[in-house]
Amino acid sequence: MAAERNAPPPLAGIGEIKHFIAVGSGKGGVGKTTVAVNLAVALSKQGYRVGLLDADIFGPSIPTMLDVHLEAELEQGMMKPIEKYGLKIMSIGFMIGEDQAVVWRGPMVSRAIKDFLGRVGWGDLDFLVVDLPPGTGDASITIAQSLPDALMLIVTTPQKVALADVRKAINMFRKMGIDIVGIVENMSYFQCEHSTDRIEIFGQGGGEGLSKDLSIRFLGALPIDIELRKSGDEGRPFMLEPADTETGKIFERIARDIVTDATISRAR
Repeated sequence: MAAERNAPPPLAGIGEIKHFIAVGSGKGGVGKTTVAVNLAVALSKQGYRVGLLDADIFGPSIPTMLDVHLEAELEQGMMKPIEKYGLKIMSIGFMIGEDQAVVWRGPMVSRAIKDFLGRVGWGDLDFLVVDLPPGTGDASITIAQSLPDALMLIVTTPQKVALADVRKAINMFRKMGIDIVGIVENMSYFQCEHSTDRIEIFGQGGGEGLSKDLSIRFLGALPIDIELRKSGDEGRPFMLEPADTETGKIFERIARDIVTDATISRAR
């Protein structure tokens, strides 16, 4: 159970959004964006109205992973999210050149995040999935303080160097009163199509062990899937056509579990 906190009044742009799912880690390179994108698509395919916010100001990846290279437009004083694959999408990448770096200090990052929440016309959504940047800095803190009753999905890989940073992030989010909905272990193993043996390249059981240590539900272990990697590079999310694969089943199960938890959390 998260610590008690006083929820801030909702910002104008998010006033009609029912549930917020922040995808975080504390560690870069663990696949947060891959999980966020495919979770959003899985929720959409289950019939929910879904938005996807890229809150990684310094390294926005969602424009590439969704093959969206358009500029955001204004409509009645609000930024208009770009729609693709059944999602409403917003990213700093829609406002800068593909090769342009964002060189901002903390207050500017916090202001941009608040604008993406308050000055984007998200409309009536069931879920807004927020892809957080690595670390526990300004962007993550602003999200935690701005979203009413957000649920945090934690992504890690099995090795100790990732788990150490993830543990710190979990402790920070808990202190801020954010409910941790579960842990997903990405890049858990590789399985060749010609063998039933699993090769645990980055170690074994780290995410599940962390979930037991911190009393957080373990939602699943995603394999190193070549098709998952290719789909991100090609800008067409894996969960659009998951076929009958282990990776697809895991994402579908994670989405169902999050829907259940979000519904219970809102009913409290």
